[in-house]
Amino acid sequence: MGKRLPTTPRSRVRACLRQLWLRSRERAAALKRDGYACQMHGCGKKQSRAKGKEVYVEVHHIDGIRWDKLIDLVYEMLLCDPKDLITVCEDCHQKMTDEKK
Repeated sequence: MGKRLPTTPRSRVRACLRQLWLRSRERAAALKRDGYACQMHGCGKKQSRAKGKEVYVEVHHIDGIRWDKLIDLVYEMLLCDPKDLITVCEDCHQKMTDEKK
């Protein structure tokens, strides 16, 4: 086996964020709102799982996704350097969180 990296690989962060998006309520709401049909002018294809007639629709971000910026924020705010982390019990963690509010 290869040497383990000291930080979580960017590709893994991106894959996890994508899985979160694919299971999100926001994505499901957009599909439901649009009747599981393509909203491009003149298309209107509906999603179908019928054997031999499969049609899949996708949800598109109109303004696009800045994966690089999003992943940078995850590293900055969540996957920070271990020197900026401390191990605490549940009670102390709650107290520390309450104090920050």
